[in-house]
Order: sequence, then structure tokens, then C-alpha cells
Amino acid sequence: MPSLNAVRRAPKVLLHDHLDGGLRPATIVELAAQTKYDALPTTDPEALRRWFIEEANSHALLRYLQTFAHTTAVMQTAEALARVAAEAVADFDDDGVVYAETRFAPEQHLSAGLTLDETVAAVVAGLREGERGARGRVRVGLILCAMRHTSRSLEIAQLAVRHRGGGVVGFDIAGAEVGYPPIAHLEAFEYLQHENFPSTVHAGEWLGPPPFEQAIHRCGAWRIGHGISIAAEIDREGASLESAQGTRVHAAHPTWSPLARYLRDRRVPLEVCPTSNLQTGGASSYATHPFGLLDELGFCVTINTDNRLMSDTTASAEFLHLAEAFGYGLADLLRFTCNALDAAFLPYPEREQLKKGVALLERREAYGSRGERMIPLALAAFVEAPVFVPVAA
Repeated sequence: MPSLNAVRRAPKVLLHDHLDGGLRPATIVELAAQTKYDALPTTDPEALRRWFIEEANSHALLRYLQTFAHTTAVMQTAEALARVAAEAVADFDDDGVVYAETRFAPEQHLSAGLTLDETVAAVVAGLREGERGARGRVRVGLILCAMRHTSRSLEIAQLAVRHRGGGVVGFDIAGAEVGYPPIAHLEAFEYLQHENFPSTVHAGEWLGPPPFEQAIHRCGAWRIGHGISIAAEIDREGASLESAQGTRVHAAHPTWSPLARYLRDRRVPLEVCPTSNLQTGGASSYATHPFGLLDELGFCVTINTDNRLMSDTTASAEFLHLAEAFGYGLADLLRFTCNALDAAFLPYPEREQLKKGVALLERREAYGSRGERMIPLALAAFVEAPVFVPVAA
């Protein structure tokens, strides 16, 4: 199994990361003091970090989601939003992420008087500040979420399109899945399709076929957030099957539902978040997580963090959990990185430019002869050929 240092050095891509789920505990404490928010369970950063993790480990999605009351409460000003965004970029850079799409729900950040457009402008400003601090090593796009349990999805979809070209790259619906199907927001998704604007949908974290079918066929989603319950649509009893990687898996000629076959054959990207799935009850362990089976059978799986604070995780940590469970090496990490790049809400030439950089890093093993990290300097400009500069590891 590769070392943590080796995995952190390798280029990684994140598609599913919640901005309000990735705050630094010390930042929460400082912002709470500045805004006079006095409902934190503790003001000790380390104790607060442990509290978030313990609550998230409840194996209950609703209890998991309740932890966001504290993070969103301290993200109600433009300054706070910009700071959290800039720190997220710095944390991505520290973990070797070269491209990320982070997401947040503007409608949850209006209590101090900001408008929807002002929340977006503040987050984008923070992301750009973070990118400048990273000196071109990482680029971050923003996905706007509408909350499933409210009725503002069309308004948020219009907001996303309004900020197209200004940092916003996609749209999502988030929140509790049970009782709030994608089809309830059909008007928003039809608007996005008319505007040729990318969307992803949280679906299949626990529930079976209906959310998938609605998200893909009715809502026109380009990707699926989580999506691991599709594994239940594959009968794994019986003989072995040759996988997409040429190995053998015990998946029984398997009996596929038409939906599972469609998702596999169409290479619909799945934004899988392993640790989060364990915390909310979508999987019981890394060793039995559906990721391994879905990968072996040729689904387009990607590795994501979901909520770095609540899951006490990074992109590197998520890969290492899967590497230990399924025997993955660095070549597999680069394969999953390319899956994510293919699915990124970026123009095709920019995706291909990033993939060239990933391939070059693979050939050079991500390091120069003096043990220096090779960084794709051209991430921000996407020039014709990859440009790399040595940066002290």
C-alpha cells in the first residue's frame, strides 16, 4: 500500500466537497467570537473537532446534517465566507489536490443581510484569494446547492447561471434525501437544461432506483452525488466475472438491473464519499463498501471527501482507506483522478490540459531528482503545454 506521503504528493481531483463541511475548528471558534454566536458545544478547537466527528459518527443522516447548524451560523458575513473559502483552497493545496469543485447553499447564508448574489461573490473572492496563495498549484470551481426541503431551487438555478463564467461551474440539490425526491425540483432542472448548464444530484446515498432515474432521465444530471446504492441493483451471487481491469471478481455473471447497466455503460460519474457513507449508514465498513465492486465492474467512480471536518478526512486519507480495503496502488489513484477530470465541470480543453499534467507527474513519479514536488503551474492559465516548476516538498 502506498504511504501517506506518496499519496499526498500525487495529483488528486475532488468533485464532491461541501464548503460548510470543511471549516477548520479554530476558524469556527474565531468566527463565533467575532459574530457573538454563543451556541457552540465548546470553544476549545480540539474538543470542538472531536465533537463534530463524534456527532457525525452517529450512523444517522439527519443527526449528521444537524452539525451544519454551527458551521453555517458562523458563515453569515462576506468576510467569513471569503475566509472559509480561502482556507479550503489552502487545505486542498496542502493535500496535493490540483482541481476541486466545492459547493455551498447560498440560501443558508442570508441571516446577516447578505443577498444571494453577495454570498456567491464572497465565496468566489475567497477561492481566488486561495488560488493566488497556492501560486497556481490548484484551481477550484464552485457548485451552488439548493436545499431539497425548501422551494428556492429555481431561484438558485437562476443564480448559478447568472454567475456562469464568474466562478460558478454547476448546480446541485442537497439535504435529506428521504421525502424530497429530485423530481420535486424539476422546474429548476428543466431551466438548467435549457441553459446548457451542468448539474449534479445527491442521490442513491441510501435509496434505490427512483432517485437515480429521476436525476438522470428527468432532471438531466451530469453526475450523481454518492450513488452507492446502485450496487444493490447487481446480483453478485454465483460465478466470477472479468472486470474492466482484467481481474476476476465474484459477481455472478451478475444479474444487472437495466438501471445499473445504463449507469455503467453510459459512464455516469459517481461522486463516492467513503467515510461519509460509513458515518451516515450507507456502508458498514471500508472493506465492504460498494466502491470496490463498482470499480471492478467498470462504473465511473471518483473519490471524494464530502465534509472534511465532520469526517476528519482529506482526499489522500479517503484513497488510503480504499487502498487498504481493495489493494489499490498509485496507478489506481491516477486512474480515479482521470475519472474525476473527465467528469469535472470544466471545458474539454481544460480537462485535457490537466490530464496531460497528471500523466507527466505519473512519468516523473511526482518528484524531481532533488526530491522536489513537480507542480502544474499552468493550472490557472491552461497554456498549450504543461509547465512544471519545482517546489520544496
